[in-house]
Amino acid sequence: MTDLPANLIPGAEPWSHDGGPVGVLVLHGFTGNPGSMRALAERLAAAGHAVDLPLLPGHGTTIDDMIPTGWPDWSAAAESHYQALKARCDQVVVVGLSMGGALTAWLGSEHREIAGLVCINAVVSVPPGMREAVEEVLATGADRFDGIGSDIADPAAHESAYTQTPLAPLLTLFDASASLGDRLTKITSPMLIVTSTNDHVVPPENSDILAREVSGPVERVRCERSYHVVTQDYDKELVFSSTLDFVAKVTAGA
Repeated sequence: MTDLPANLIPGAEPWSHDGGPVGVLVLHGFTGNPGSMRALAERLAAAGHAVDLPLLPGHGTTIDDMIPTGWPDWSAAAESHYQALKARCDQVVVVGLSMGGALTAWLGSEHREIAGLVCINAVVSVPPGMREAVEEVLATGADRFDGIGSDIADPAAHESAYTQTPLAPLLTLFDASASLGDRLTKITSPMLIVTSTNDHVVPPENSDILAREVSGPVERVRCERSYHVVTQDYDKELVFSSTLDFVAKVTAGA
């Protein structure tokens, strides 16, 4: 890797793997980093796929680095990495957790040619009153509040996300989530929706909205034993195997 920040959180490095004709773009969540998706990325690589797991702008270092960033930066990075993977692979699947799931859906609405989309506890709506609550805190002069990272049932696991949540970037995620509603019907690629039924970060109803609104075929996997960061939780093997099976199916013949 080149040009990594000196203050990078250990384990937050971006990761890529040269593989076969199928490429998989893997996107992490808000205030998280590639560490939460690394095991899944490695399983995809072991299956013979080309994999790109980028570090999204403002993530993986300190919250101060994230304060000036927002959805336009993250979506531009996702688009850039998608185009690079598309240029060297016959087919591309996009996989994302939480905000990464929102980016996955957004890419799907932009690119009908994507072979498949995997949305894991994706955020595609804003809970009533949440925007107003964040704006009220911002109005006091604060730029952050306590974090939402490491929502994991397994006490042996830990997500190295920021311990605080940057408020201005969060509002840009709310804006994007609200606008996604109008885009979902544009999505025709096959979609696998993974939902933790005990998610304390993104209400599981977000998965129901996705399943109801997209125009392509939908498969669903429900994880009963895990919280939000299911890729590091008790049901991670179910997520890994379901994702691998889905990628194989939607790219058959590649």
